[in-house]
Amino acid sequence: MTRRLAQVAKKVGVSEATVSRVLNDKPGVSEATRQSVLSALDVLGYERPTQLRGERARLVGLVLPELQNPIFPAFAEVIGGALAQQGLTPVLCTQTKGGVSEADYVELLLQQQVSGVVFAGGLFAQADAPHDHYRLLAERNIPVVLVNASIADLDFPCIACDDAVAVEQSWRHLASLGHERVGLVLGPSDHIPSRRKLTAARQAAEAMNAELPDEFVERAMFSLEGGQAAASRLLERGVTGIICASDPLALGAVRAARRRGLHVPHDISVVGYDDSAFMTCTEPPLTTVRQPIEAMGRAAVDLLCAQIQGTEVPHRELLFEPELVVRGSTAQASAK
Repeated sequence: MTRRLAQVAKKVGVSEATVSRVLNDKPGVSEATRQSVLSALDVLGYERPTQLRGERARLVGLVLPELQNPIFPAFAEVIGGALAQQGLTPVLCTQTKGGVSEADYVELLLQQQVSGVVFAGGLFAQADAPHDHYRLLAERNIPVVLVNASIADLDFPCIACDDAVAVEQSWRHLASLGHERVGLVLGPSDHIPSRRKLTAARQAAEAMNAELPDEFVERAMFSLEGGQAAASRLLERGVTGIICASDPLALGAVRAARRRGLHVPHDISVVGYDDSAFMTCTEPPLTTVRQPIEAMGRAAVDLLCAQIQGTEVPHRELLFEPELVVRGSTAQASAK
């Protein structure tokens, strides 16, 4: 008990005596301090005293697939800040290879009686992945919002960037520069946003009387190394422009070109997706499609808070418009 008091007191920045008064439901503590102490108990994994368990914690799970891709910390910053403005405390849950799974995090969050959960990327976007933990949240009537395209049978509100528009913008940009042999580096075959991007690319190619043969489409895990391996295969097949499903994949494509002695953008043009942090600082600066992170994150929190307050929200996808940001990794196709 003494150790618990000390940890909670340190977390909140109050005395152990104040924590003790809250735990024993004694007067003399402001409501704001009381809520901070109870939230600290939840965050640190301690059970609330029996008399204080009546309502759900003011905690919201924020579940991310990783933190290496800068787009996910960016979402976490926006969503976390918006939750704090609503008096809610975000609990960051990040998956690690061979570590705690998404389903494990959901079980933990349920034990903490969270008010809701936001998933920013995750298994809900993979058709072949297990989805039982999402259905468990639905059965418990826990408010949930998904950020990124989801599979069809998950009935949650969803916020997403319009993948079709993003690819069309990228394809038209490369076509305007004279690129006729354009390849794609996408995520795994069951990844719903990647499926949408592929469909949009085929439609864009057809609309411009161009071709997108199967050998110009490569799949990869979402990492710099995955992008490098996939792009290397495309370069062997003679593409002059590469559209990637994330910025790390695009940086991998740039590395692949350099390893082959090619220059970006004079020999190969590369387009990323996300416009995550530091893409202006790469060499060359990356042409990429910007997701409206601020607007998407705040919309996700608005949808979640509406559910928490008992308001019925549309269980459909809200699509946000992307923006092509042209920088130094794309140029006129070289005449060969």
